Amino acid sequence: MADSEPAPILVWLREDLRLADNPALRAAADAGAPVLLLYVLDEAVPDRLRMGGAQRWWLHHSLEALGADVARAGGALVLRRGDPRVIVPGVAEAAGASAVHWNRRYLSFQREADDDVAEALAGQDIEVATFAGSLLYEPGEVTTGSGGTYKVFSPYYKALKAKGEPRAPLPRVTKATAPEGGPDSDELASWNLLPAKPNWAEGFEPVWTPGERGAQARLRDWLGTNAARYANERNRADLDTTSRLSPHLHFGEVSPVTVWHEVKARLADGTIPDDHADGFLSEVAWRDFSYAVLAEFPQMLERPYDERFAAFAYEAPGEEVEAWRRGRTGYPIVDAGMRQLWQTGFMHNRVRMITASFLVKDLLADPEIGIDWFWDTLVCADAANNTASWQWIAGTGVDASPYFRVFNPTGQGKKFDPEGDYVRRWVPELAKLPKRYVHEPWTAPEKALAEAGVTLGEDYPAPIVDHAERRDEALARYRAIK
Repeated sequence: MADSEPAPILVWLREDLRLADNPALRAAADAGAPVLLLYVLDEAVPDRLRMGGAQRWWLHHSLEALGADVARAGGALVLRRGDPRVIVPGVAEAAGASAVHWNRRYLSFQREADDDVAEALAGQDIEVATFAGSLLYEPGEVTTGSGGTYKVFSPYYKALKAKGEPRAPLPRVTKATAPEGGPDSDELASWNLLPAKPNWAEGFEPVWTPGERGAQARLRDWLGTNAARYANERNRADLDTTSRLSPHLHFGEVSPVTVWHEVKARLADGTIPDDHADGFLSEVAWRDFSYAVLAEFPQMLERPYDERFAAFAYEAPGEEVEAWRRGRTGYPIVDAGMRQLWQTGFMHNRVRMITASFLVKDLLADPEIGIDWFWDTLVCADAANNTASWQWIAGTGVDASPYFRVFNPTGQGKKFDPEGDYVRRWVPELAKLPKRYVHEPWTAPEKALAEAGVTLGEDYPAPIVDHAERRDEALARYRAIK
């Protein structure tokens, strides 16, 4: 470091891989000192919360994009893997940093790690500055009249809106001068985040553009095309009117504050009608709600919020669960969703509910099995959202869908994929079946099956369970713990 150069500020990045509206980075850039960005591949997290394969694929490409953006801004991105409790203080000391900035995290194991890092840095006389950069409102900011945590989303969202607009997005950092002779960085390729042969992520590439520029393009495209139809069509699996912003939000390539204000701007200019804007923003707020709930009830990461379900008689996983994972249940809408997930790392939100209900209430499987599978296969897998959403559909969480609400996969398919286009795309062996049979091919006459080239049990499986029988059994087991 040159004698005249001030001590650098280290910015520890986590789920905030962006240069726009990044409070920790913005404050460092505004301080006028050199800025060094650090990302740590955290190998000290609980085993079941280590990144799944789909997330690792996304992270590789997101860091690759971020590194290029940082270089264009004149900065440097240091990559390290291991325990951040050791790495962050070590890199700060090696860089001669005067301060370390980060945007706060909210799950219990994350807060504990951040506190340990802060304590170590204090022992080195290095200043720590933390910021709110990942949610609309932090846990504890939207509370009940008595100051407690909301357990039901509707009043939570009403209270959130009553607080007024979230803060304005911060300007993009366009200049982040790197210090001279900064610490060495790992080579991204050495982390082996991408799949080896066979390349199971091949189907991801045409669908996704990880990184901040990809996030901005996704938001811009959705605002210009589907946003004005959102409320009417968001549940239609065949139309896919959803924004697909969830992985970009999870990795922090775009902030929820930016999304909120962009939607509000389109509402103000009449581009998006009020009900469509509010319907979408409520989904953005669900993410805040999930974090508020998990911050207050961290035990949900390990067990159901509703402790009665610890005694529920779930079936041991076996061939039926494996058929669910592979999209071979014989229920077309379920199989279409599970195949979309495997091939693209994503599943339409309505279909997530259908497939989750099928696992828990038709196969009588522990929702933890679904939580783990989605964690490994979703590019947008998020500890708070994944846990809260599965416990919602399983009837075991806060503000849960009651357990006795059991999705009929055939009825759901007909309602939300009325022409069968979603099924035909992801279950091509049924592509030639007439609409009236595509969601229940077991009812098709032999002639219709033959003309479509389908032999049940060979080309496509017969249903692995009887939905009506399993529904009755699920409700009987629920009554036993009730």
